[in-house]
Amino acid sequence: MRTLENPYSEGGCFFCSPSNPVGLKLTFHETETEPNELVCRWYAHSQFRGLGKILHGGIQSGLFDEIMGWTTHFLTQQMGVTSSLNVQFLKPLYIEQEIEIRCRIQSRNGSKVNLEAEIKNGDGAVCTRAVGTYVVMDSEKFNRAVSEE
Repeated sequence: MRTLENPYSEGGCFFCSPSNPVGLKLTFHETETEPNELVCRWYAHSQFRGLGKILHGGIQSGLFDEIMGWTTHFLTQQMGVTSSLNVQFLKPLYIEQEIEIRCRIQSRNGSKVNLEAEIKNGDGAVCTRAVGTYVVMDSEKFNRAVSEE
């Protein structure tokens, strides 16, 4: 697998920026198999728990949103924004273990990129699945959309 360079390293993103002191500092890798996938391995620390020892569902949803954004960007070479995200929690995903998040493009229709992803626990079992749609746009329109103005 090839490690992807982070084009957002100075942006302060909670999920992927290495410069955010409270962020997750995720790194992403591209597989060399077909279909191409992006993969992220991350240790689910206890401060991200929901009830009991379960990794909070909001964190899981955020992990999906992040890897889908990266997948859209790196596999289409265009910037995109989330249009929809649907998460299915299949079985408990516990904290204090390394988990794996995988994402691939399912289809593309014009500016819409449809993605599918899953989170596996440390034993390799799929605990959570998601499908999402991202809308790609040219960089000028993207920069206007994400600016603080």
